[in-house]
Parts: sequence; C-alpha cells; structure tokens
Amino acid sequence: MNKRLSIQRCCRISLYLVTAVLLISCKDAPEGNNQLTSTEKEQGWKLLFDGKTTKGWHLYNKGEVPSAWLVKDGALHCTDDAELEHGDLVSNEAYENYDLRFDWQLKADGNSGVFINVQESPENPTTWSTGPEYQLLGNEHPDMAKPTKRPGCLYSFMPQINEVAAKPAGEWNQARIVQENGKITFYLNDKLTAKEDLKSPQWKASVDSSNFKSFPAFGKISSGRIALQDWTKGVAFRNIRILNL
Repeated sequence: MNKRLSIQRCCRISLYLVTAVLLISCKDAPEGNNQLTSTEKEQGWKLLFDGKTTKGWHLYNKGEVPSAWLVKDGALHCTDDAELEHGDLVSNEAYENYDLRFDWQLKADGNSGVFINVQESPENPTTWSTGPEYQLLGNEHPDMAKPTKRPGCLYSFMPQINEVAAKPAGEWNQARIVQENGKITFYLNDKLTAKEDLKSPQWKASVDSSNFKSFPAFGKISSGRIALQDWTKGVAFRNIRILNL
C-alpha cells in the first residue's frame, strides 16, 4: 500500500513539473507571427517587419513610395502586378555585426534573394551590384540544377555546405544570416549552407574571377543595408528580426 502511494505521489510530482515547464514555455512564446518572446526582447532582438506595414523599408534608390510590396495576412509580399512600382525593398537602417532571421516562401518555380551590405547610391544602379546574396529558390526552378544557385547559397560563389532543399511551395522556410567582423554564415531550415570571410584575400580573388568583377563596389564593405529582392513569382516574408552583435 505504501509503495502504491509512493508511485502515485511520484506521478503527481512529474505531472506538476511537466505542467510548470509548459506554462513557462507558453508565457515566453509569442502570441503569433511577427512577435518577439520576452526572452528575445531581453536579449535585444528587434523586429524589422511589424506584420502590418512596410515601416522601416523603402524601394532601393526610390525612397518610400507606394509599390508592389504589400502586406497581406501578416506577411510581406511582392506582387506580380505590373501596374505597381517594382524594385528591391531595402532597410532604412544599415547593419554591420548581426544575427538576422526570417521566414520566406516562394511558388514552386520562384526565384528571389536577400542581399546584405548593400550600398545605396545613384552610382550603384542595383542592390546586387554591391551586396552579396542569400539565394531563395523554389524547388521546381531550373536553377536548382546549378549547385551554386540553390537556396541558402552565397549566390554563384559556392555550393551548399550541407545539401538542403526548400520546403514545398506554400510552406514557410526558416533562414538565418550571421555576420561578424566580415565573416558570414548562412543557414536554411537549421542547416549550415554557406561560410565566407568578406575581408579575406580568398574572397577578393573569388570576386575578381566572377561575373561581379565589373561592379567596383561589390562585396567590398562588410556593413550596409539589407535588401529583399523583387524578382519572380511573388516572394513573401515574415518574422524578420535582427540582433546586433
């Protein structure tokens, strides 16, 4: 009888501990997308997209004008509407050492990207003429057959370190870009996909032998704006957040 009571007591204690852990986890969880947990706030994370507006962003070299970048259902979409003003969307602020995380999705044959260290000026006609690219790609796009252009790649420079495909169309992918003292690491769905030191002689040599060699500002500076590419098949983003390191 005592043994049975002891077992029941242990079970009650275990249930209490599990419940307590779940309550703590729920308390720290965000209410929905485009929200920060209390822990993230304490750590210094900032939202770059509020889930309602394009506040904090503008069209590259065009300023804050109405555009094809629209907010729908808590996500930042680039529509295919030809009547709207198109262009890459860039952050109002520049960043140097940071941990950037975001969710993205594309149609099955979609193509887009996120650029870092973008130097916005009339002398630089496009975001990609200055900023290295984290590639975004749908699983049915022809470029999936090109190792240096798969999702999560440092676009056109190297294949994925760990092979990983994007999730099926309509599902959200999780991306992460970390830059510290010029050293960058890319992740796709929690897998490391790219590493590079933008201050190294090897990087300079790679640029000099690439299709970007004709752009004098490309990859030269390890700080700048973040840009979301307006390309094809309606890319969408949510949960864009950053931690300055």
